[in-house]
Amino acid sequence: MIKNDSLKGFFAHNVLNYTPAECYRMCKEGATIVDVREGYMTSFKMFDVDNIIYIPFSRFTELYNSLPCDVTLIFADSAGLKSRECVLYMVKNGYTNVANMAGGMVEWERDGLPVKVDKNFRLSGSCMCQIKAREKGK
Repeated sequence: MIKNDSLKGFFAHNVLNYTPAECYRMCKEGATIVDVREGYMTSFKMFDVDNIIYIPFSRFTELYNSLPCDVTLIFADSAGLKSRECVLYMVKNGYTNVANMAGGMVEWERDGLPVKVDKNFRLSGSCMCQIKAREKGK
């Protein structure tokens, strides 16, 4: 478990949340981001950290038990909504060292934290909740 006095975090709706900047610092100390965005979203834009695991939300309940128990797991998605559901599920299933990234990729990128982008992959949609993959070249 990460023990850092500079981390504040906050509880909202029974879930521990950290800001993206706090999550980035935690990753440098050994925490792992669990990115629960679907593949078409992680193919376009990725959190640029060393410790990351990809489990799409659509398959989370069948794959969650493959996650390590001995590290801090920070769940993330595009905006922090589905990742919050994953944290609640993990707690319900006995995990204690879990937290949510408040604001997800949207806030991570806004805060200027490192991102890997595949410029050949394009997304479309009017808001983060409707984003979907577009065919290449369109």
